[in-house]
Amino acid sequence: MTDSQELGKAFSKKWFLFQRKLNNPIRIPRYTGGIFQTDPVLRRVIEKHKASLKRRFENISEGIIKPGAETPLNKIYTELYITEGESEGVNKEHEVWQVESASRPGTTEDTPINCNDIFKPLPGQEKHIRTVMTKGVAGIGKTVSVQKFILDWIDGVANQNVDFMFPLPFRELNLVRGDQYSLHKLLLDFHPELKELKDGEEYKDCQVVFIFDGLDESRLPLDFQQNIISDLKQTSSVDVLMTSLIQGTLLHSAHIWITSRPAAASRIPAQCIDQMTEVRGFNDPQKEEYFRKRISDESQASRIIKHIKASRSLHIMCHIPVFCWIAATVLQQMLDKTKDIPKTLTEMFIHFLLIQTRRQDQKYQSGTETDQEKLLKSQKEILLKLGKLAFKNLENGNLMFYEEDLRKCGIDVSEASVYSGMCTEIFKEEYLFHQRKVYCFVHLSIQEFLAAVFVFHSYVTKNLEALKSLISEEHRDEPNQSISASLQSVLGSQSQDHLHVFLKSAVNEALKSRNGHLDLFLRFLMGISLESNQRLLEGLLNHKHSSSQSVKEICQYIKKLNRKDLSPERCINLFHCLFEMKDHSMHKEIKKYLESPKNIKQKLSPAHCSALAHMLLMSEEVLDEFDLKKYNTSDEGRRRLLPAVRCYRKARLAECTLTEKSCGIVATVLQSPNSLTELDLSNNVLRDSGVQLLSNGLFSPHCKLKPLRLV
Repeated sequence: MTDSQELGKAFSKKWFLFQRKLNNPIRIPRYTGGIFQTDPVLRRVIEKHKASLKRRFENISEGIIKPGAETPLNKIYTELYITEGESEGVNKEHEVWQVESASRPGTTEDTPINCNDIFKPLPGQEKHIRTVMTKGVAGIGKTVSVQKFILDWIDGVANQNVDFMFPLPFRELNLVRGDQYSLHKLLLDFHPELKELKDGEEYKDCQVVFIFDGLDESRLPLDFQQNIISDLKQTSSVDVLMTSLIQGTLLHSAHIWITSRPAAASRIPAQCIDQMTEVRGFNDPQKEEYFRKRISDESQASRIIKHIKASRSLHIMCHIPVFCWIAATVLQQMLDKTKDIPKTLTEMFIHFLLIQTRRQDQKYQSGTETDQEKLLKSQKEILLKLGKLAFKNLENGNLMFYEEDLRKCGIDVSEASVYSGMCTEIFKEEYLFHQRKVYCFVHLSIQEFLAAVFVFHSYVTKNLEALKSLISEEHRDEPNQSISASLQSVLGSQSQDHLHVFLKSAVNEALKSRNGHLDLFLRFLMGISLESNQRLLEGLLNHKHSSSQSVKEICQYIKKLNRKDLSPERCINLFHCLFEMKDHSMHKEIKKYLESPKNIKQKLSPAHCSALAHMLLMSEEVLDEFDLKKYNTSDEGRRRLLPAVRCYRKARLAECTLTEKSCGIVATVLQSPNSLTELDLSNNVLRDSGVQLLSNGLFSPHCKLKPLRLV
């Protein structure tokens, strides 16, 4: 090769790499120049890498993990609503609350982002985006977004300046967390097609994207204080490799995309993240698009959409794509066969369970209740073991289970594939690299539902050990009374019905939670206490427990509950519990109050205020002005009303004796993308802690306040 040819080769390579780093990189459909002309090995490896990823990501299974059940992703994919920024204030709440917050109409404009553009600066931004964190609740579509991002790159649709995309899910990294690797050796374990590359030095000359999906599933320590390496050839632990990549000391030219459920996102230091995005699932038009894509019968799709819209609770949950799939599965089966179509979450999940058990028995034809009972009875042992696994892991939010987790709950690991084979759309088994297995429930809500079934069964069968964590201290007669004795006093004797006492104890334990981790579980537990729902579960539950009187008593207990230590969100969740037990009396009273101007001076109890806040929050309209002072109630009542400020443009909170918690609620709203535009805080005596919370809200980039009144 002549000197001029060598010079031309070097210039071609450097020019190509320079162009690649610009904000608007050269888009080329094929590798026709620069580094790829001069390095046929690299070109061949990239083509093999794309082919391998194509086989892995071109299909989607929607909860069904078995050969032949997959659907091409591009056939069913519905664009998800992804926004720049985050709803900072709700991250400590149960994920269902975050979905409900996201479902409310926006009072300001969010900045939507196309999945393929997450590394591009937004209009008006002048910054290089290396690391992106995408947050979203379980089942909202984070992993599917990753799948679509990779597939579009492979198919030449987007990001053609990228040479390699390396998906490294945390659930798979957990399996090698104790081993020592160089970066290239680790990538070879996950992507064997890279074996022609020598030692990974080639990555420096390439545009590389690392995708770390599922931070919430990570069991790595992620120690950002100690873990720093910069040499690509250096061997270290997986934890050191991950933290060095994320911090940028290792392969600084690479782009990093991390996905996480909100509660775990803080494990990555804020200074390591250049762009924060949030997956909000489906907006209302996208919900309809999903059902019309998934259900070929146009008339049936329209009827399902109409039914979903008629139930606000179901409509909200359909912001989660996985719940859309559950709803479609149930309603397609039931719409033409019965008038008893599910209207509550508990009914929807019971029928989903029944459909799955029915699908396992190929001989099932009759559809009679007797056969249904026999089917549940035949799978009772399996389902209750899964329920135990679900309940035991609910406390710490575990979604992913490895062999040791199953063994702790008495599940024979050798039989685990049998369980997942019988309940492929409830509990799934996945093969990770090296054919290692990992197990999970299809969605957190299914885990919470099965946990509630297990707990109710444990109550009926007086399984004392299983119920220990739900028996509150107030039900112990003496401070030193044994847990067994206190449980026995709650469960009662054979001749006594103490269900309402047990449910009260469960309510009190759920109300202690700061992040509401038992909220949805409690809704399901209350729903299962209805005799009509127990009838549907005959065969799984030992017998139908006569509970009509207990249901009345627990409903009265909830409506009269007046404790000052309750967060407004926990109070509102209690009204969801009333709906699951089909008690709409409080709602009807508040509706009558709102419709009659003469009643506006009527004094509202704290419970009525919780019901009113719930109704305002469930409104589909963006409301104009929230005047807290106009309601005739106590300070406690106003505190319970305050969460409704989330769905208003303006808030008048003058002379309302705002507490630190109240300031926290207002700060949360100011930090959310749907922020207030006007706020009046006049004549409130605020403590320093409350002022600090409000200051945090006012400094948020999402804060859209124009007038702020302080006296």
